[in-house]
Amino acid sequence: MIVLLFLCAAAVCGQTTLRVLSYNIHHGEGMDGVLDLERIARVIRSVSPDLVALQEVDVRTQRTGGVDQALELARLTGMHVVFGPGMPYQGGLYGNALLSKWPAASLRNHALPVSPKREPRAILEVGFEHPFVARVMATHLDITRPDRMSAVERLATIAPAAEGVASIFMGDLNDTPDSPVIEGLRAQGWVSAVEGLTIPVKEPKRQIDFILVRPAGRWRVVEGRVLEEAVASDHRAIFAVLELR
Repeated sequence: MIVLLFLCAAAVCGQTTLRVLSYNIHHGEGMDGVLDLERIARVIRSVSPDLVALQEVDVRTQRTGGVDQALELARLTGMHVVFGPGMPYQGGLYGNALLSKWPAASLRNHALPVSPKREPRAILEVGFEHPFVARVMATHLDITRPDRMSAVERLATIAPAAEGVASIFMGDLNDTPDSPVIEGLRAQGWVSAVEGLTIPVKEPKRQIDFILVRPAGRWRVVEGRVLEEAVASDHRAIFAVLELR
């Protein structure tokens, strides 16, 4: 999943730091086979985030009992939420959600190019007016590298580096730091704010979840880490506190 955040100047915003979390929640099903959204919410609340990008969210599907997981997690965390469907699934929808401390002012959901017979993917784009003017995008990239590369190219057209806006990009990119996908993002100016292993959740050996920033000179990483919780989902959540200079 990816989140891209465009911020106004700190003097206008009145806020210079953001607490951001990216979390693939595996439709709320933990490694113990138990479906438990309250457990997911506890992980989120543990770091008091301003923004949370969620992947693999079910909305009214059969497998998760018809629950609107996006709305339920908003209730359990006391945050605002928007949902971006990737595809219909079992009588409901399946996709990305964004929890936020502030209400969204605008919403767009961009379909991504995918190969035949692959799972549809989308980028959820959200705009904010308070306390900063922002554009946030969230997605979960495909497991096939050609589709991931296509998504990176598409992202470059939605958010061109030439804009020069202070930005955050976070999510489940389904690839590792030495991959062509991450190299492609570096070529667009993205710099990793957090280094840490996120999967397999019990004994992580790879990082496929990222928080990236751009331009590098505008940001200071106050804190960056992978959360230690290893039961609630099949991914560990990745967290950062970022200061906008």
